[in-house]
Amino acid sequence: MTTVKGTLSAVPVAPRDGRGADAGLRAFIVTIYGLYAREVGGWLSVSTLIRLMAELDVDEPAVRSSISRLKRRGILEAERLDGRAGYALSAQAREILEAGDRRIFRRRRGTLDEGWVLAVFSVPESERQRRHTLRSRLSWLGFGSVGPGVWIAPAHLQAEAREVLVREQLADYVDLFEANYLGFGRAAEQVGSWWDLQSLEELYRQFCDDHAPVLARWRARRSKDDPGTAFADYVRVLTSWRRLPYLDPGLAPELLPRDWSGTRAADLFFALQRRLEGPSHTFVDQVR
Repeated sequence: MTTVKGTLSAVPVAPRDGRGADAGLRAFIVTIYGLYAREVGGWLSVSTLIRLMAELDVDEPAVRSSISRLKRRGILEAERLDGRAGYALSAQAREILEAGDRRIFRRRRGTLDEGWVLAVFSVPESERQRRHTLRSRLSWLGFGSVGPGVWIAPAHLQAEAREVLVREQLADYVDLFEANYLGFGRAAEQVGSWWDLQSLEELYRQFCDDHAPVLARWRARRSKDDPGTAFADYVRVLTSWRRLPYLDPGLAPELLPRDWSGTRAADLFFALQRRLEGPSHTFVDQVR
């Protein structure tokens, strides 16, 4: 279960060299399945996927190799429909993608008066792997670390945290508490020790550097009728974006540094989504 979660949400588009290239290609395929396969039952033919990936400058052998890896990880399952070879999303993968939609396609920002949720856990030394998985999941949910075995998140993450911990059979190790911050330091100063906001700021800034030119290029185009390019740009931007909302706890604006790049990055993503998702869908409909 843990491998699927990481693969669906965390794999960035990587440079095309060595293992990073293969991870990036798998991330493209997961993005394509998440966007276009679920609406038609979760299945795509191999020939359709190869044609779509060609628009991303990925050749057929690389596509087939990435599909095989996703199958071994339990994300895709081989299935023939109407005599055509193809792959469908596993039930597990669908569940995770559906949960991811809530994060990826919505703006989440807390408020100062909502309070916090605390996760307090203790895992026996004999189950160190479970401890590692638990920390990884809490981090991926957006929790920050207050101290050993004590993690914190804005209260709006409580329901999602409960859902994930139960689904991944980690609930027996964790107690969840509702909490209010009573001092002694300023909360805005404390969050800097609970979360690595500087690293997140750098990721958001890199996203803007990478994709702002894409939006500028589309705004400068006289003709918007280029669905193949729209498809390629949309898959790239969504693959790059989708991990960031998981790393961001959605803190109240008052608790964030001034000129927070996360706001600019979200504006950029949703502007690109509005411009590209329509023609991108047109291209996929033409191919399949």
